[in-house]
Amino acid sequence: MSMVTLENLEPGMILAAKVCDKSGRLLLAEGVELEAKHLFIFRTWGIAEADIVGLDGAVENVLMDNITQEKLDQARNTLLSKYCRTDIEHPAICELFRLAVIRKVQHDQQ
Repeated sequence: MSMVTLENLEPGMILAAKVCDKSGRLLLAEGVELEAKHLFIFRTWGIAEADIVGLDGAVENVLMDNITQEKLDQARNTLLSKYCRTDIEHPAICELFRLAVIRKVQHDQQ
């Protein structure tokens, strides 16, 4: 299972966990196979990512092919100063940092 950003979700992927909107209302249940209409619903309700079955590992595995390890390393080094007063090994902080790195790389490519 792996969290996959909205722009990387595709029809045919299977949800590993339920998807709820910001107020906690259930949008899709665990085990649902995504369709194009579901991706539209996610955009409409502001869902940024979903937990997908069968994608073990980090989100970097499903990013666009033109993102190199060098770009990821540069983004990590740039963002480390913003996380210097936190326990980067804490699971929640580690996940926030990982997502920040991915967003930075995507933003730099635009």
